[in-house]
Amino acid sequence: MEFLPLHKEHYHAVSKIYNEGIETGIATFETVVPSWEIFNEKFLPVCRFIAKKNDRIVGWCTLSAISKREVYKGVAETTIYIAKDARGKGIGKKLLQHLVFESEKAGFWTLQARIFPQNIASIELHKNAGFRVVGIKEKIGQRLGVWHDNVELERRSKKVNYAKND
Repeated sequence: MEFLPLHKEHYHAVSKIYNEGIETGIATFETVVPSWEIFNEKFLPVCRFIAKKNDRIVGWCTLSAISKREVYKGVAETTIYIAKDARGKGIGKKLLQHLVFESEKAGFWTLQARIFPQNIASIELHKNAGFRVVGIKEKIGQRLGVWHDNVELERRSKKVNYAKND
């Protein structure tokens, strides 16, 4: 398996995997796959990756800013999707580890994830990558008219020096 930067030419395959996640009803509040232009605007230009196995894209991940304020420049939210037929094979684990490693190289000191409580596989994936549950956001948003909670997780880097006042 190899990890490559996610570019526009990958978006056809990425959007299919994204749609498979949307169809689960527990991966995102989104109900339709966005256009490349919306996707490109939504996610940060750094730390966008695809996982390729046997010449096929089997997963993707990226980061989004949690705020435009300068003080939060080292904090981002993770997004990770694995193709339906590639789940449960360790691809998500390796891809998330890659994202964490690359995010630290890019200077991110905190990664956050907001996951539907029903998405136990994603919660466990993040926990195994060093994330910890920091709380539950109750009825934080609606998907197709139904309110959903989110489990909020975070991972603090031990490599990026964010505590400069110590």
